[in-house]
Amino acid sequence: MKRTQTSDGSTDPGEDGAPGAGGSRLVGSDRVLAVLKELARYPDGAGLEELTRAIGSPKPTVHRALGALRRAGLADQDARGRYGLGDEFLRMAFAHHEARPDHVRIRPVLEALAHRFGETVHYAVLDGREVVYRAKVDPPTGAVRLTSTIGGRNPAHTTAVGKLLLTRRLGSLEEVEAWIGGSLLERRTPRTLCGAADLHRELSATRARGYGVDDQENETGVNCLALPAYLTSPTTPSGAVSISALAYRTPLAALVDALDEIRALLGPLGEPPS
Repeated sequence: MKRTQTSDGSTDPGEDGAPGAGGSRLVGSDRVLAVLKELARYPDGAGLEELTRAIGSPKPTVHRALGALRRAGLADQDARGRYGLGDEFLRMAFAHHEARPDHVRIRPVLEALAHRFGETVHYAVLDGREVVYRAKVDPPTGAVRLTSTIGGRNPAHTTAVGKLLLTRRLGSLEEVEAWIGGSLLERRTPRTLCGAADLHRELSATRARGYGVDDQENETGVNCLALPAYLTSPTTPSGAVSISALAYRTPLAALVDALDEIRALLGPLGEPPS
């Protein structure tokens, strides 16, 4: 493996890569992408030393990856020497997001729901064991709003959208047990359902009623109600729409009582297949 001595006295492992955080070996483009993903965690920027520790690669390796990202416009360096995501990266990300067919189609529905209920509304999809928020609309008024972000993730078993979408994948207790596997499900609040039997019962109830609920299971003080959204298929939900409400302001029971109105606002995008 080729190694070179750098000006700061450290050894550069060369193009064969170096062990990253967790012992994985970062090579070539993987190394650059790892640095890019790490940068996204620092809205106020991060120094080279900070990134080096987080990535777990030698300083020259991280510095070279940052150079490649800067040349592509995907990273910037400010006057203090701190690195952050570049304007070109943000332009591409937001342009891609705005052009997503599902985002364009669902946005008016989210706006109508947020305006009607005065709470934050999301559109999310299932990605393995997590849900990913593809769109979000905050209420037009109200001093308290949720801190969720587009592209953010939450465990599927703690959220209304996640449990609703899991009903199509996990039909039996054995399937729930296999999905959990040998790992422990994260407990976000005292109300989080972490056991296979409890989660199976909840999924069965969700399947029977046709909507998902999160009764302060993901975040204390926040409850959610979710309904499926059919944006790309007439038979399989592409994702789910959820109203995420502050429990003291909009109790879960109030959302359940408004189901017919919520379904009416979803319109054809929320209609189950005939």
